[in-house]
Amino acid sequence: MTTTTARELAAEARNGQVSPSELVDQALDRIARRDDRIGAFLDTDAESARARASELERKRAAGAELGPLFGVPFGLKDNLALAGRPLSCASRILEGFRSSYTATSVAKLLAADAIPIGRCNMDEFAFGSSTEHSAFQVTHNPWNPARIPGGSSGGSAAAVAARMVPFALGSDTGGSVRQPAALCGVTGLKPTYGRISRYGLVAFGSSLDQIGPLTHDAADAELLLAVLAGRDPLDATSIDATFETGLDAGDLNGVRIGLPKQFLDDRCDARVLRAVEAATATLTELGAELREVDLPSCEHAIAAYYLIATSESSSNLARFDGVRYPARRSAETLEEQYLRTRGEGFGDEAKLRILLGVFCLSAGYYDAHYLKALKVRTLIREDFARAFEDVDVIVGPTSPIPPYELGEKLDDPLALYLCDVLTVPASLAGIPAISIPCGFDDDGLPVGMQIHGPALGEDRVFRVAKAYQAATSFHLACPQEIA
Repeated sequence: MTTTTARELAAEARNGQVSPSELVDQALDRIARRDDRIGAFLDTDAESARARASELERKRAAGAELGPLFGVPFGLKDNLALAGRPLSCASRILEGFRSSYTATSVAKLLAADAIPIGRCNMDEFAFGSSTEHSAFQVTHNPWNPARIPGGSSGGSAAAVAARMVPFALGSDTGGSVRQPAALCGVTGLKPTYGRISRYGLVAFGSSLDQIGPLTHDAADAELLLAVLAGRDPLDATSIDATFETGLDAGDLNGVRIGLPKQFLDDRCDARVLRAVEAATATLTELGAELREVDLPSCEHAIAAYYLIATSESSSNLARFDGVRYPARRSAETLEEQYLRTRGEGFGDEAKLRILLGVFCLSAGYYDAHYLKALKVRTLIREDFARAFEDVDVIVGPTSPIPPYELGEKLDDPLALYLCDVLTVPASLAGIPAISIPCGFDDDGLPVGMQIHGPALGEDRVFRVAKAYQAATSFHLACPQEIA
């Protein structure tokens, strides 16, 4: 089954073939019919969406210039600010909070004439890889509701996979866009660190966080990066590097593709490896040359990532103290108020990561753990830099395993963390990576292939991804009940 992409919907809306109001009503209808089974959205705002659609119709009638996403509804991960709307990060500690401002990324989508339709579920404060750690609901995989959708942007990925919206925004700290994209059979991009402003994104790991789109195909992700990229004076880490959409998908003659042996070993399920091997064979048929590359320091990526990420998250979450945000518990002393508010407001996984981070940053452990992790991060960056001297992109699986059953790994945090083993290297290196569908396992569940590029090398990533999707149809498939 073919799908309607964001760019196709926008073109139809600009041409008057469909109105923004009709697109909004269609999205709301699909959410109403499908989301009871999936749990992708925490809420929708039909009134605001319809009001914005009417505003855009008046804009078109007045002959004004229309944006590249004119009339297209989208989902918003619940850690991105939209003025006047709830912002909870799927946590009880922010329950009832409404944002007083709009994230730069969201503002750019509004300027491109897109329409926010609702908030997508996530792991609490983005702490997780399964979207089972939300304080409000569990999100199910549209391909099999008994399986996880991945995380932490599982609600965003599931909303796109279930065809509720043509695209959604997520955030990626260690794989939280790419991993759910792989497990839900959609396309997910983590840009170069700093390529998209983080202003208005509730921070998890400030040196790692990046906002990224979840879409039906790489061409839509490319369009969204062009809309979202650029320097933002409100984010000191943002890069003065805009992005323009590239050429149509063609062959891959002359493209050198690296296959890292560290990503293709026995840590990966055989079903995943078979799908990725078949995908790389397709890349060679398109003219690419395959070369083995060595990324030896990636062996330590998971350990380094969880030291750095938990340290930064424990610092970032210190602001939720029961004084400045709604979830305030009454107590006789200020210290007791802190303890009660944080104890009752944070879920178990958030508490675990805060404790790990506080431990890593404690006197006597800072040098032994946190600083050593930063040194490993430098080695990983150097490994990628050396590899990119010999190849244009690096390809491998996105997730080492297919979607597993809900609840299967909840009692084993280490097993959960190892689900990120193939995505955290790109996050630590700050380089772009995209996950695209490349096949299915024996149970008919999607498998994702990850394509890495050098810093600011998104054009290379998109060239390979678009060529592969032009030659295959995995990105066009959708869950049986929806088809």
